[in-house]
Amino acid sequence: MSQLTLPSPAKLNLFLHITGKRSDGYHNLQSVFQLIDLYDYLSFDINHTSLSINQLDEVTSEDNLIIKAARLLKQHTGYSKGCRIELQKNIPIGGGVGGGSSNAATTLLALNKLWQTGLTVTELAKLGIQLGADVPIFVLGKNAWAEGVGERLVAVDLPQIDYIVLKPDCFISTKQLFSQESLTRNTPETTFAAYQQNPTQFGNNFEAIAQKLYPEVAQALAYLNQFGQARLTGTGACVFLPVQPEQDITAIMQHAPCKSYFCHGLQNSPVHEQLGLV
Repeated sequence: MSQLTLPSPAKLNLFLHITGKRSDGYHNLQSVFQLIDLYDYLSFDINHTSLSINQLDEVTSEDNLIIKAARLLKQHTGYSKGCRIELQKNIPIGGGVGGGSSNAATTLLALNKLWQTGLTVTELAKLGIQLGADVPIFVLGKNAWAEGVGERLVAVDLPQIDYIVLKPDCFISTKQLFSQESLTRNTPETTFAAYQQNPTQFGNNFEAIAQKLYPEVAQALAYLNQFGQARLTGTGACVFLPVQPEQDITAIMQHAPCKSYFCHGLQNSPVHEQLGLV
């Protein structure tokens, strides 16, 4: 096999708590990751001697997590050849839904297969943490309870739920959100069992600050809150609403104040299904 095309799914943080600041300057978090069927698509062709990717206007090749992931796998395994990678981008950039991290994870999984480098999923996840805290969840390919900086993951079963996701027309600075003095950084630690009993009581510590700093986020949340309980995902900018089958989903999306997506919650990543890793 020398060519392969794979989907690259997005995720939602169903809640996000900051439970403390670490000595290394990072923060300890607790969250539930839900994979959703909003996909980028990546095509890999290893009949090339060097690494290359079709250029995105928003991201330089040096900053591109896909190229960084491929280089990291090469360095770690000593693989000497290359790959031509094509990205079809559908996941909104800067939305807090993990598009770049998912692309990096799909790249690690795909090239491990095509280059026959023989790493386990666990080994690839450990590599992935070097690229970003959200990369391991996509490498593991299952919904998960997350702790630490997001790298300590326990696979969980989540109810089958559909979501409307809105992408406000703004780009949120995660650094700016973390720098706000009003950010709650000491939410008491909890458990997945407690979340299961009362998920509506679990929020996102960044939500109030994001609404204050970015009116577009406040507008999107206010709109969705007419139809249920909406939440910010990650550090934004996307917000989401769990929906019921009897709701008029088409009408909700048509009247949304910004770009909207209808997504199904996934139990497993389609990348893993396609590669036979489930």
